[in-house]
Amino acid sequence: MRTKKLFSKVEIFKTKASLQTHLQKARSAGKKIALIPTMGALHEGHLSLLEYAKPISDLRVCSIFVNPTQFNDPKDLEKYPRPIENDINLLESVGCDVLFLPSVEEMYPDKNEHWHIDLGELDQIWEGEKRPGHFQGVTQVVYKLFTLVQPHIACFGQKDFQQVMVIKRMIEIKDLPIELAICPIIRDKDGLALSSRNMRLSDDGKTKALALSRSLRYVKDHIHDQVDLKEIKNDALKLLTATAGITVEYFAICESSSLKEVNQIDFDKQHVVLVTAWVEGVRLIDNMIIT
Repeated sequence: MRTKKLFSKVEIFKTKASLQTHLQKARSAGKKIALIPTMGALHEGHLSLLEYAKPISDLRVCSIFVNPTQFNDPKDLEKYPRPIENDINLLESVGCDVLFLPSVEEMYPDKNEHWHIDLGELDQIWEGEKRPGHFQGVTQVVYKLFTLVQPHIACFGQKDFQQVMVIKRMIEIKDLPIELAICPIIRDKDGLALSSRNMRLSDDGKTKALALSRSLRYVKDHIHDQVDLKEIKNDALKLLTATAGITVEYFAICESSSLKEVNQIDFDKQHVVLVTAWVEGVRLIDNMIIT
């Protein structure tokens, strides 16, 4: 007779006050708190962040909040998937301790709230250029969560690489005592980076989208001391655009911390390849660290 596996219940809080009361008890008991901020529609990539946090913390807090201030397109905000029951089941399957599930009104009681942080060029290039104001919205809500939860560790996925660099800069600017954990990209068996937006792709669209990771891998495999980056980039772009149905928004080889595009590799620094492309009307992003 097969027995049904029982998952531990996640404690759900919908108000800041109730969450703070709960976390204060944990802090008083000397527990180390990890925060995993998400917008829901959870998948294995999100769960990997929770697994990453497990051995380095005592209490894992996952937030699910579709933050309106980081969306440029109201239609994109409206279409963003919100399968909350499935999300809760997934969190319980990995033993998440706390879920913070606030409303927009709870997070933004003042509709005229002003927020701005000087991120320099980091919020003006790549995603920042294509989605003006996006990273101001990201930092606005993440700073709220940091202030509320006061985590010892915050876990973010490498997949949103520019976002991670923005959060890193914000932590430096605000001088926050938070360890930033950058967790590896989780890919499916074929190499497609897991994303909530993949839900909107057909099987054919997912197959086409594999060209993104193939183009990134091409750059990584062909980097060496005397390499001509322009030639490698062009060859990678040819690989990408050879797949019908893909529209490339940008493809760039950058120094990791500044995300400035480079013409040659300095092997004393870390570099990353960024790509954003459209498949079946869905905007996909991916990246790969190459040095």
